[in-house]
Amino acid sequence: MWALRRASNPFKFRVLSLGASRVCCSNPEPISGCSERNSAVFESLQAACERCRSYHTSNVCPSLYVARRSLSSQAGAESSESDDDLQDGFSELEAPAVEESNSAGANEEELVSEPELDEDVDDNEPSHALEMLDNEADLVGKTTMRKRVSSELFKTIISSQSVPLNTILDKWVEEGNALGRSELSTTMLNLRKRRMYGRALQLSEWLEANKQLDFGERDYASRLDLIAKVRGLHKAETYIEKIPQSFRGEVIYRTLLANCVSANNVKKAEEVFNKMKDLEFPITTFACNQLLLLYKRLDKKKIADVLLLMEKENVKPSIFTYKILIDTKGQSNDLAGMDQIVETMKAEGIEPDINIQAILAKHYVTGGLKEKAEAILKEMEGGNLKEHRWSCRLLLPLYAALGNDDEVGRIWKICESNPRLEECTAAIEAWGKLKKIDEAEAVFDKMLATWKKLSSKHYSALLKVYAAHKMLAKGKDLVKKMADSGCRIGPLTWDALVRLYVEAGEVEKADSLLNKAAQQNQLKPMFSSYLAIMEQYAKRGDVHNAEKMFHRMRQAGYVARLRQFQVLVQTYISAKVPAYGIRERMKADNIFPNKGLAAQLAQVDAFRKTAVSDLLD
Repeated sequence: MWALRRASNPFKFRVLSLGASRVCCSNPEPISGCSERNSAVFESLQAACERCRSYHTSNVCPSLYVARRSLSSQAGAESSESDDDLQDGFSELEAPAVEESNSAGANEEELVSEPELDEDVDDNEPSHALEMLDNEADLVGKTTMRKRVSSELFKTIISSQSVPLNTILDKWVEEGNALGRSELSTTMLNLRKRRMYGRALQLSEWLEANKQLDFGERDYASRLDLIAKVRGLHKAETYIEKIPQSFRGEVIYRTLLANCVSANNVKKAEEVFNKMKDLEFPITTFACNQLLLLYKRLDKKKIADVLLLMEKENVKPSIFTYKILIDTKGQSNDLAGMDQIVETMKAEGIEPDINIQAILAKHYVTGGLKEKAEAILKEMEGGNLKEHRWSCRLLLPLYAALGNDDEVGRIWKICESNPRLEECTAAIEAWGKLKKIDEAEAVFDKMLATWKKLSSKHYSALLKVYAAHKMLAKGKDLVKKMADSGCRIGPLTWDALVRLYVEAGEVEKADSLLNKAAQQNQLKPMFSSYLAIMEQYAKRGDVHNAEKMFHRMRQAGYVARLRQFQVLVQTYISAKVPAYGIRERMKADNIFPNKGLAAQLAQVDAFRKTAVSDLLD
């Protein structure tokens, strides 16, 4: 790790932060000793991080005081110029975000993301989620995670969604059915896979209230995770005080940390991390990766600070650490630095997995290195694509990004006879990128014919294609089909609809739709939905509506981000009016301008001095 860090001044490191991550309740990673070889790893990694400095601001203060082993969200909190929160980066690198609810009094079962049927997921392919191993999955068994697991209790809960869960469980016990740990763990795992966190939380509460399960630390951690997802971080923190002291260990605080990262709450995440240090819990690779995930999105310059901490605490980087670093270098368009990190990883005996290869290929495409991208894609195919079938879902959009419709057709032909849902959605995305609307629609029709019921995720794939090509009429028809099929329309669909109307120039319609949807369904719209509308108001110089959208994002529970202020300031620039008090507002939200935003702020400063103003004075 020293090799990673050394190239830049130890206190001028860059940070990375991926999006919201899912909680990990697996066994803490062992902290290995920092041998000379391990020091060389950090040195190499930090040498690669040096180039990143030219893509970000130069005025960087130490955000991580190693001697005291603490983090601060205040010092050096400027965000990078490339920070773009509406982009999720490379989706394969990030798990689905489940945002903190802003409506604690609402029906908890409705305060979740749209469900994804676990039957739709091909669990035989390698997992690309974050370092996630839920308590329930651990109890069922690691090998079980890659199999379709179900249970009679789970089927009963799913088939009776209109019935209160307490009633279902009481009846289950009265009929003499067993509630063994294996059955409960499988049920909980499947509820989580469907993102039915409200139901899962009710199940956990019922088990404890009826003394059906002897709770251990991992059971409490699972409850904490569900509370954070359904009721928010504040309620989760309060719950920790109710956990018996003997079970209030590292796993509990790790779970809270992961949910703070999921909510993109830098201040709270750093508080929890420092709390773990104060309690003298070991600094694990998982905890450090959580900070890297957070900083990659919100404050890239702090990445090197985390690397320094890992070196000081003898924490060895995992393959996921390398994934984060590789993706960050790629996002900064530092392809040489990205390659250097790959070489360091290989020197440690870690070969890039298929997801890392996909990340590399994506950034080679973006950087214009077509030949290198194609070489990586052929390597991902492994010589026999039928034997490496799981790679198809990654290959399809990547070949499309290269503009190679022949290769997309070849890959899809392999999948077409016996397609998997993820391959279908990837094919729809790929054909959409290539402007082959008929082919995308044909894949969707095949999905409808193959599976009895599709989730909103699958409808949204085609809806996004229509939005990208301003096909408003077809988009509306597709939404009607969704409603007629009984498919639940939630944040993912709203986001696609918002983009559909925005691309069609109907910004007010998009605004009205999003507002009504959020109020009627008590679900939290996606950050990108608000931002897409706000950006259109910025182009118009519509200060009133841009400020309104900014306020609605705050009401929805989203923590202020640099990107929001960039768009808001741009609105004032377009309107050619000063933005009074904007710097004070940013300071109150702990947002510090990068070079780009600083230049914007100068344009809307009501008291700035110019040559003309000096003459007039």
